[in-house]
Amino acid sequence: MKQSNSTVKYMTQLALLIAVQIVMKLIGLGMVPVGPLKMSFLTVPVAIGAIVLGPLTGAILGGVFGLISFYDALTGASVMTGTFLSISPVHTFILCVVTRALMGWLTGLIASGLQKVMKNNFHYFISALAAPLLNTVLFMGYICLAFYHTDYVQSLCTALGATNPIMFIILLVGVQGLIEAIACSLVGGACAKGIDVVIKK
Repeated sequence: MKQSNSTVKYMTQLALLIAVQIVMKLIGLGMVPVGPLKMSFLTVPVAIGAIVLGPLTGAILGGVFGLISFYDALTGASVMTGTFLSISPVHTFILCVVTRALMGWLTGLIASGLQKVMKNNFHYFISALAAPLLNTVLFMGYICLAFYHTDYVQSLCTALGATNPIMFIILLVGVQGLIEAIACSLVGGACAKGIDVVIKK
């Protein structure tokens, strides 16, 4: 009976976090257009789930984030991923979904490791910071791996004045990456800490 109750509790928590992601997307808080990219705050519920419920939950929530991103590519809501989709649907799916699932899983592993070595509450905020940082590294890294030599990315490089992939990532992500990182670290860390305390009670 205890195991059954635990499973129901877990599924309820997971469903709530997925619902938060969908609501954030619907009301425009999930992905805010900034130039060719979208400033994403969907890393916040991913981070919360990964920290509180573990790596597998992080991977699932990251996958949901990725499916939302891939939907934007399919509908043309995202110019960048929509363009990538016309070049390679397989690489675009990996870019949107697989990198985000990996981000959530790795965030959960980092959180699990930090909880074992850190006795204060800073591990919540450091773990939450890992989500947007990993999202940026994996997403932009795969763009450079799969699409860097396409006409679309090269036109962006020319417009930005980027002469290599690293400069391209830095110039394209810029301030929005910093905003994402700060927001996710503060909001995600605080929420994860509060939820964790409630669950453990």
